[in-house]
Amino acid sequence: MPDSPGPNPTPCRPRQPTLIWWLLLLALWASATVADRLWLATDGRLPSWDQADYLNSALDHGRALGLLPGGGWQGWGHLLDLSPKIPPLASLIDGSVMAFSGETADQASWSLALWHGLLLVVVACWGRQLVGAGFGLLAAALVALAPALAALRVDYTLDIPLTASTTLALWLLGRWQRQPPAGGRWRQAIFAALAVAGALLVKQSALLLVALPSLWAAIAGLGQRRRRLQVLVALIIVLGLLLPWLHHNWITTLGGTNRAVIESAAAEGDPPPLSLASLLWYPRLWPQQLGLPILVPALAGGLLALWRGRSQLLPRLRHLGQALPQDWSWLIGCTLAGALATTLSPNKDARYFAPVLPLLLLVLARGWWQLGLELRRLGGPGLSGSLLGGGLLGGGLLAVATATAQTALAAIERPGPSPIPAAIARLRAAVGDAPTTLLVVPGSPDLNEQTVSYFGRLGGGRIEARRLGRQRHEHPLVLERSSWILLASGDQGSNRPPSRELSFKVRGDGRFSQVGSWPWSEGRSVELWQRRGGPAPRFDPQFIALARGMERGPEGLATLFARIGPEHQLDGHFLYQQRVRAWARQRLNQNPTDGDALWSLALLATLNNRPGEAEGWYSRLAELQPTNPWPAAYRAVVQVADWRPGSAVDGLDQTPAKVQEQPVVRALADLSGVLSGRLWRLSSLRQHLPPAIEEVIQRVKAGAHRLGPHG
Repeated sequence: MPDSPGPNPTPCRPRQPTLIWWLLLLALWASATVADRLWLATDGRLPSWDQADYLNSALDHGRALGLLPGGGWQGWGHLLDLSPKIPPLASLIDGSVMAFSGETADQASWSLALWHGLLLVVVACWGRQLVGAGFGLLAAALVALAPALAALRVDYTLDIPLTASTTLALWLLGRWQRQPPAGGRWRQAIFAALAVAGALLVKQSALLLVALPSLWAAIAGLGQRRRRLQVLVALIIVLGLLLPWLHHNWITTLGGTNRAVIESAAAEGDPPPLSLASLLWYPRLWPQQLGLPILVPALAGGLLALWRGRSQLLPRLRHLGQALPQDWSWLIGCTLAGALATTLSPNKDARYFAPVLPLLLLVLARGWWQLGLELRRLGGPGLSGSLLGGGLLGGGLLAVATATAQTALAAIERPGPSPIPAAIARLRAAVGDAPTTLLVVPGSPDLNEQTVSYFGRLGGGRIEARRLGRQRHEHPLVLERSSWILLASGDQGSNRPPSRELSFKVRGDGRFSQVGSWPWSEGRSVELWQRRGGPAPRFDPQFIALARGMERGPEGLATLFARIGPEHQLDGHFLYQQRVRAWARQRLNQNPTDGDALWSLALLATLNNRPGEAEGWYSRLAELQPTNPWPAAYRAVVQVADWRPGSAVDGLDQTPAKVQEQPVVRALADLSGVLSGRLWRLSSLRQHLPPAIEEVIQRVKAGAHRLGPHG
């Protein structure tokens, strides 16, 4: 064990990594990858909701790049449409990997191996920077063997990509914030900015890891004259990479984050963020996440180090910041900041702590290293002492590997054959490559709309599975409008009585016939049902009526919002939009002032998140209906959504006086003015906002049932 436990003696010019060091690191990654591939080949379960959702997203992005069958490049707008709630970087990379590895779940998991390789490289290089080459390999080995991270390597979610990208960002940021000549270089600042932006483009929860360290480094950099410009350039790089996606999807991102964090935490009964149960939520999981074979030697080494340095303990505690080397201060600070931010997040799940684990393992590796040094001292000088310390590390890692392997083997599942591939094959034989929506009534981890969609889209397929009918009032719509339905006999896999009732209704409805049945589980079977006697009625006329109803303001919006969601479940490809758009443009060629066509095109542009196009249609409607306040109000809303509140307030201030007197228009004008920097309108906003909200509420109530459940 030749490496010193202290900081690198020449931090400004670290030794070049040797070929042997890189080969050992490669062997570590290859060993972990072989173990993961064997596990995936043995485990027989299908991807569940989350896993199938991420697989579908990777398929979407691979198709959008033209790398996978069934798609092609359609422009940046379409590409950004594919990531309405979660940033696109991981899906872009994973979809590109699919082009080489294949589309099945096991083949797609090769991307996780690549992300894991990045994580090992970063941890090994960070450890080399902290202590030395051997320490870097030790830290990487602990990361490869930690049970929680090993489990996530075969779980197709964003946890391993998020962990790798945030660890990279923190390491590069730490290298830049070091004192010159080791830090403060332009290249370091640019690479750190790219890595921070990359982490945030993998998943927005990267903020929990990188926000506080980035803020600390930025404030410290602004205090140094030679780094101020670097901080500003780095900020421009981060914002420049984030803003295109965020500008396009900020509304759906906020809504999705609220549901995933706030509403999910409430639904799952997670403890309040500042409660004792919340503060202890993740530490109590460390024995399972890290494993006792990792924790015990690390704690033993730490205690030995404290005992050996007990005479200097109190002085060091009084001057902790000066006692710790800068690189260790950064690592410990990032670990504590990430652990605290993750703990304070309302939604709790064991895998949400994964990005903190490599940082924690780097700290724990120092305890292992110290234990080896202590045993080396006990063995005395010469070869025996080195063998004693090296033997401890080797034996300890073997014990960790054994425990992790036992945990992984215990997690293997070998369920019976799934009915999904056979059902999808039967459906594809009937519809070919035509865009098709399949309603999935059962709901379970191995049979759900996300998993069925994934199988329906393999090999260029265009079968989109959706779920509708969990509420009884949706049943008439399902029976009237659906063409293909997947049912289960008996229990539908969930505890929702309406789902089972819908299954009975479909079987008893003469408009449907069964075309196939396959065994599932617990004596149940899965059945594919088809509408007979021609296609289902189209939604097009109802959509046109709903669009025209928008001219009544919130009264029309109430019915629209109640209907559009179920319709998008019935038509997963949004084929009605193509037909309505073609009809409306043909209608406008005959009559440029046709209200039905203009309102339909305005609504389509709004639903498709095209604010510039929507603004144009609402402007034409405002000219045609100068006394109607709602076209101008809708135009202002899409302008604000497009981050142009100045244009919104200018447009509203130019409307006729009668329109400006409308409470909602007054409030929108004041809100747009405040958002555009005209803070003198804040008092007017406080005055006009409450009556506007009250009017909207009353109009929504009045129009909620204006149209029946079928329009």
